[in-house]
Amino acid sequence: MGKEKKGVLLVNLGTPDSPATKDVRKYLREFLMDGRVIDIPLISRFLLVNGIIAPFRAPKSAKEYAKLWEDRGSPLKFNGFDVKDLLQESLGDTYQVALGMRYQSPSIQSALEELRSHNVTEIIVIPLFPQYASASTGSVSEKVNSIVNTWQIIPSITHINQFMDHPKFLQAFAENGKALMEKQEYDHVIFSYHGLPERQIKKGSVGNQCQLGACCNQLNERNRYCYRAQCFYTSRQLAERLGLEEGDYTTTFQSRLGKDPWVKPYTDIFLKELPAKGIKKVLAFSPAFISDCLETTLEVGEEFKEEFEEVGGEVWDLVPSLNTSSTWIECLEDLVKSA
Repeated sequence: MGKEKKGVLLVNLGTPDSPATKDVRKYLREFLMDGRVIDIPLISRFLLVNGIIAPFRAPKSAKEYAKLWEDRGSPLKFNGFDVKDLLQESLGDTYQVALGMRYQSPSIQSALEELRSHNVTEIIVIPLFPQYASASTGSVSEKVNSIVNTWQIIPSITHINQFMDHPKFLQAFAENGKALMEKQEYDHVIFSYHGLPERQIKKGSVGNQCQLGACCNQLNERNRYCYRAQCFYTSRQLAERLGLEEGDYTTTFQSRLGKDPWVKPYTDIFLKELPAKGIKKVLAFSPAFISDCLETTLEVGEEFKEEFEEVGGEVWDLVPSLNTSSTWIECLEDLVKSA
């Protein structure tokens, strides 16, 4: 018998295959047709996505992706492959590491088939989202289970569904932030997270605890999977490692879609209020993303910077994502071995 291997499946959200409008439209359709992303009835979701969002948003998004694209392609994808290779090197030949994307390529299906071809005895699934949300981590777990359930032999599967409290994850982001703070003095720090509709937060509430208010200022057994509470917790932990006091930083949320209320405060509205308060030099983090992508590099790094400067801001710097940070690889290695 050959040496037994454990499988590790890393999964990120995904990216279009190219910045061409047709590929962006294809990506948007797959992404937004996920019932955990837009949680409305199927027929309404189909009409909304295919009749309004994908046709009209794809050309605009394609232009944004073109700005982001590098010689190696999408940063989210090539950083994903680099992380996979670095983690494989760290773990050694008793593990087999594969990378899949929830939407588009490489697919979760192909990554699971790769692991199955190596006859792994178990699979450790790590959705690359620090904070749990039904629309991200939940969707990955659902997809993995639906595929593996068709196999004749189903291996043991462990889902790691959040790691926002892992010391190495926090250390890696803090290291990136400190590198900028040593070069520039900032008036305020913003931790901007991807937003979610408020209704999705409430759906996951245990015993109607969620009020989308001060209840998020602490993390406990009852709200451990409340996305908003997890984000506030992440900010508090990063602030502690960066030596920030309570008034030195703010947690905000970005990337709203549609007219329904999303979790607050909104980053784009909050930042416009700062210069009038004498806050003109801001350091921005995106701790919901482990890789540079459209929402970090362009939305936080460029769009918010322009909006901030238009109202009198002077400095707006974005802390790089973890990408291939050695501390981040150590975090993943520990997550695997502790699973």
